[in-house]
Amino acid sequence: MNSTDPSTGSGTAEDLSLYTERRQRRIRITAWVVIVALILVGGGSTVLAVLFG
Repeated sequence: MNSTDPSTGSGTAEDLSLYTERRQRRIRITAWVVIVALILVGGGSTVLAVLFG
């Protein structure tokens, strides 16, 4: 009774692949936002540390 199993007929492979693509895209966007935020925050703190010693 697993509703995510495509062999049960409750969902097609196309539906599952579309969901997987959307999920991967969302994960990738979130990861890039986190990376950019870490760089900006890290760079900002480095500049402040250099200026104010």
